[in-house]
Amino acid sequence: MPTRTARYDVMSAAKAAGAPARRRTGLTGNRDFLLLWVGSGFSALGARATSIGYTLLVFWSTGSATAASLVTFAALLPNLVAQLPAGALVDRWNRRTTMLVCATGRIVALGSVAVAVLLDAVWLPHLMVVAFVETTLGICYALAERAAVCSVVPRDELGAATAANESRAHAASILGQPTGTVLYSVARFAPFLFATATHVISLVTLLFLRRDLRAPRARSDTPSRLLAQIKEGFDFVWGQVYLRRALCLFAASNILFQILGLGLVVLVKERGGEPSTVGLLLVVNSVFGMVGAMTSNAYLRRWGIRRMMIGINVAWAVLMPLLVVAPSLFVVGVLLALINYGAGIGNVAGMLYLLKTAPDEMRGRAGSIFTLLASGANSAGALLAGLLLDRAGIEVALTVVGATMLVIAVFAVLAFGTRAAAEAERAEAEQIEAERAEDERIEAERAGVGPGDTERAAAQRLPTAR
Repeated sequence: MPTRTARYDVMSAAKAAGAPARRRTGLTGNRDFLLLWVGSGFSALGARATSIGYTLLVFWSTGSATAASLVTFAALLPNLVAQLPAGALVDRWNRRTTMLVCATGRIVALGSVAVAVLLDAVWLPHLMVVAFVETTLGICYALAERAAVCSVVPRDELGAATAANESRAHAASILGQPTGTVLYSVARFAPFLFATATHVISLVTLLFLRRDLRAPRARSDTPSRLLAQIKEGFDFVWGQVYLRRALCLFAASNILFQILGLGLVVLVKERGGEPSTVGLLLVVNSVFGMVGAMTSNAYLRRWGIRRMMIGINVAWAVLMPLLVVAPSLFVVGVLLALINYGAGIGNVAGMLYLLKTAPDEMRGRAGSIFTLLASGANSAGALLAGLLLDRAGIEVALTVVGATMLVIAVFAVLAFGTRAAAEAERAEAEQIEAERAEDERIEAERAGVGPGDTERAAAQRLPTAR
């Protein structure tokens, strides 16, 4: 299997996750994972509440849509300029310390906005700086938390952990902006005070973590300069044949999802719907995305990542062209709900594939490249959506989306449907089983179990891991 960084090729010879052996009690009995999950969930909820809080505060304070767009731009800019350095730094630093510093910085930044609103001293440059800093710290926090999950969860439970995290993100999306809107109607400072409180909760949960979350010690051949480390991350991602193919598929489909998002607004308006209809459909889509994430682990166990990559893209290739001939907004809503259900499953599969492929010392950089590619695709898709819808109309735009998705599905089958891909997946599964057996052996030895009892002790623990 060709690769430019063969020592990292997990598809052909998977590498251990790097975490020491730990007792398998399932996610609900994993104290450190629950602390990470809850803390990050509150952090995401606060970020969602402030995203609408900024817009409401600036527009209602200045009456200027341009001013509101400047703050939104400042909040989105770090997604393009901060991802790569953040990934390299996360691989250098203690991940727990990184999250503590980020949570503290967000508390200070958002607290300053709440104080400014209370003193009636709202200043646009201040809000732009805070929005930029908050998003940058949020990126570092998210990358560190994503990498830290692999240190607190056994490798064979990563699928369930990734599904839980993706469900959490959808829940924050569903609840965050309505919460921010309601809080703003109560008091202008309330969304920012609420977000400050959520980051305090996140900070407190981190203080109770027990497991060591330090990144592995750098190899002797690891470059010391930041730019060189970023380049090493790119070399790793490009050198993984199947990871590279998966990222390209996700980027291409993200562009189409941006067209569908704006196209939904146009479609509802042209068919006589109200803005409230758009809001309802968006909530339904988020709910179905969350349900998809929650059920993704069942598909992962049954089909594996390779078949899921193929199945999701093929399902989208069937569903998206049907939007062109959908006879009513109800049918449109059903089709979009199913498409977003698949997106929830696909996001889990993609993130799990990244976590399993990247070695521990590379997870921050690999995650930052994944997110940067997704952000770039979303930006390009948003621009393309406006041009396509204005010049060609909604019917042509949906036809283009459906036809493009058919091409993407063909590439997915060619990329992941080969015998080489199937053999690589089997090799990885065998390696994971070997690692789990080794973890069980080490754990049994540490517990003082004799060699003859090791297999029985491992067997007794296995049911709780499933």
